[in-house]
Amino acid sequence: MLATPVNAVPEGPGLVHEPKWDGWRALVFREPDGVYIQSRAGRNLTTYFPDITRAIRQTIPPGVVLDGELIAWERGRLNFAQLQRRVTAGRGLFRLAHECPAHYVLFDLLADVGGHVILNLPLSQRRARLERLLADAPHSLTATPQTPDMRQVADWLTHWTVATGIEGVVSKRLDGRYEPGRRGWSKFRTRLVTEAIVGGVTGSISNPDTVLLGRFDRRGRLRYTGRTHPVNVEQRVDLAAQLCPLPSAPRRDVVVHPWPQPLPATWSGQLERPEPLRYAQVEPTVVVEVEVDTAFEHQRWRHRVRYARTRPDLSVYDVPLLLGEDEGYFGEP
Repeated sequence: MLATPVNAVPEGPGLVHEPKWDGWRALVFREPDGVYIQSRAGRNLTTYFPDITRAIRQTIPPGVVLDGELIAWERGRLNFAQLQRRVTAGRGLFRLAHECPAHYVLFDLLADVGGHVILNLPLSQRRARLERLLADAPHSLTATPQTPDMRQVADWLTHWTVATGIEGVVSKRLDGRYEPGRRGWSKFRTRLVTEAIVGGVTGSISNPDTVLLGRFDRRGRLRYTGRTHPVNVEQRVDLAAQLCPLPSAPRRDVVVHPWPQPLPATWSGQLERPEPLRYAQVEPTVVVEVEVDTAFEHQRWRHRVRYARTRPDLSVYDVPLLLGEDEGYFGEP
């Protein structure tokens, strides 16, 4: 079952809310002779999570089908990259699983003990059965927090997003059935407003399509931090009027950024189509305001960000520094 993006957390009787975890959505099938883990796209993830399959096998009776999110913690925050590392770990997988064990946060029960399908039961009953099933489960298998209290939701959005890295809130009806493939839930993604420096654009300088963003590190080096969604016509006109191409010969008064041309696919996040990204380099003198989510790893925003506007009132030195990975969130003090 899927969720529809919304611009505000819905309120009203009969609704409950859960944290939106930053991990891999996965169904788990407890088969008579083992465990099968399936991604949202239908991919077999079983071999990458020996720690989770072991916990399921030891705790959950055959026939049960679970829905939840695979997550990994590091220094008290969710770390999506640790999940990705499992796919490429090879012989180091068991060591990785020992050093950074995964957790399976559960939010639904699709089939009960013996394979009894319960999709048509209301969420409240499915949840009650899930909690009973997990009564003696290890801490790596846990039911996601759930609340009807908007004050609790506000606390999650105010504190948990920054402290732990949850992405927002998912809202569901207590009387709702589980309908595979239907967007019957709502998801509100936390977004934060911040500033970044324009280091390049796709399209052309006179007609930019997307914006490539950066921030200075402590050594004064401009580091690539992410890419925006396509900008609209009004934003293009405003941005193009302020962009300047790199001079043909370096000048002392120009801060030159060190990004390669084209941008490597691993930088631009084109994992589904891993090709280098050609772009137009610009003088890194323009500051823009963007809306970002909480997925910030390896000094970059993992998802594309929303472009808001230029900030001609700000210098590039007003933009927060890009700190070390363990020094702060988004480089904010």
